[in-house]
Amino acid sequence: MLANQLAEYAGNLSFANLPPTVIHEVKRRILDAFGCAYGALSAPPCKIVRRMAAAIKVKQGARIWGTRRQTTSDWGAFANGTLVRYLDCNDTYLSKEPAHPSDNIPACLAVAEEVQANGKRLIEAIVLAYEVQCRLCDAAALRPRGWDHVTYGAFSVAIGASKLLRLPKNRMVHAINLAGITAGALRQTRVGEVSFWKACAFANAARNGIFAAHAAREGMTGPSPVFEGEKGFLNIISGPLSLPCLGGKDGVSFRILDTYIKPYPLEYHAQSAVEAAFFIRRRIVTEEGTFDPTHVKSIEVGSFDVAIEIIGCDPEKWHPQTRETADHSLPYCVAMALLDGKITPQSFGKRRLTDHTLNEFMQKVTIYEVKEFTERYPVAMPTTIRVTLLNGRHYDSQVDYPKGHPCRPMTDQDIESKFHALADRKMGHDHANKIIELVWKLDTLRNVEILTKALPIAGNSLGRKANERHASTSL
Repeated sequence: MLANQLAEYAGNLSFANLPPTVIHEVKRRILDAFGCAYGALSAPPCKIVRRMAAAIKVKQGARIWGTRRQTTSDWGAFANGTLVRYLDCNDTYLSKEPAHPSDNIPACLAVAEEVQANGKRLIEAIVLAYEVQCRLCDAAALRPRGWDHVTYGAFSVAIGASKLLRLPKNRMVHAINLAGITAGALRQTRVGEVSFWKACAFANAARNGIFAAHAAREGMTGPSPVFEGEKGFLNIISGPLSLPCLGGKDGVSFRILDTYIKPYPLEYHAQSAVEAAFFIRRRIVTEEGTFDPTHVKSIEVGSFDVAIEIIGCDPEKWHPQTRETADHSLPYCVAMALLDGKITPQSFGKRRLTDHTLNEFMQKVTIYEVKEFTERYPVAMPTTIRVTLLNGRHYDSQVDYPKGHPCRPMTDQDIESKFHALADRKMGHDHANKIIELVWKLDTLRNVEILTKALPIAGNSLGRKANERHASTSL
C-alpha cells in the first residue's frame, strides 16, 4: 500500500545521506521563504491568521513570525504558511499537477521548534516533504478533476511532521491515513475572482497534516487503506496513480533540485511572459524614445494551454478587483510589465488595481494557444509576445525558460538580493544580513530556535526604535 511505502521511505531518509547540493538548496529555499513572508506581514489575510493563531498561546511551540507570540505548531504553520504564500513569490514545481513546495517549510519549521530539533533534522524533514509532494504531482493531476494542488500538501506535511516527531512506521502510516481522509481541497480557490483564501489554502492543509501527525503520535488510528480503498483517495480524488521512484534511491536525484524559484511576485506561468514584455519595452524605449501606451494598437500573447487555463481565460482576469486575481492574471501582468518596466509587490496594490490607464491598456491584450508550446510544457514554459504600434511597427519577444527555472537558476546572490528587497523594509538591511548568515549555517545549529528567535518583530504597532531594540537583543 502507498501509505506504507511512503512511511518506509521517510523512516530510511537520513541527513547523512543527503548530497551537499540538496542541503544547500534547502537553505536557499528557507531564505527565500523568509523573504516572501516578511514582504507580506502587512497583508490583510496575513493579519487575520496571525490574530487567530495568537489567540492560542503556549510556552513551548512555534513562533508566529513578526511577533513575540508562540502558538501550537499547527496554528504556527497556518499563520506562517499564509505569510509565505501571500505574495505569490515562493517557489514552484510544474508537472502533471503544479505546486508551491516551499509551502512545506513553515510547517516543518513549526514542528521542529516544538520538538527542539537541530538544523540537520529540519533539513531532513524539508527534503522529505518536497520529495513527497513533488512525486505525487508527478503521479497524477488533480486540477482536471476539480481538486486543488494543496490536497497533496496534507500528505507531505504529515510525513515531514511525523519524521520530526520520530513516529515509528506504524504510527506514521496512521498519520498519512488521517491526513488523507480530510485532504480534499476544491479547485474553486483559484477560479474567477480570487479571494484571501488563496494564500491560506496550503497553510490549512499543513495545519491538518500536523494535526494528523500529533493524533497518530497519541495512538489515533486512521481509515485504511486511505489511497487504495473503495472510497479512498485514488477512486474519489486523484484517479489511478503510480508513484515514481523517490529521491536517494537507485541514483535518483531529489526533486527539490527540479523546483523553480520566482524572481517576480506573480503566478509562475506568467514569469516568461513578463520577461518577454520587459525585453519589448526596452526595445520600444530605445527605438521610439519612450513607451507611450496610447501608441500601442495591440498586444498578442501566445502561450501554452495550462497557462491560459489558470491565468488567461476567465473574464475577471481582464478586470481584476483584488490582488489575488491580479497576480493570477496574464493580461494584468503583461500590461504592468510593459507600462512600468518592473514588477514588485506594490504592482498589485489598490492604487494600481484602480489605475484607469492600466485598466484601459490591459484591454488591448489578447491571448491564444500555441500548440507547439503546449507540447513542450512543463519541460519548458514558452511564451511569445507581439506588441504592434499605431505607426505599424511591431516588436516580438519569446522566452522559453524564465529566470529561476532549473535551466536558468537564480544564484545565491540573486536570492539574497530578493530577500533584501522583500524583507529590509520590515527588519532593516543589517538585520537581514544576520538572518542570511544564520540560514547559510543552518546545518550547524544545535536548535532551530536560534534561527526563529532571530526573526525580528515587525508590525504597525511597533515603532522603529522598538524594532531595532528587539533586533539587537535577538541575536
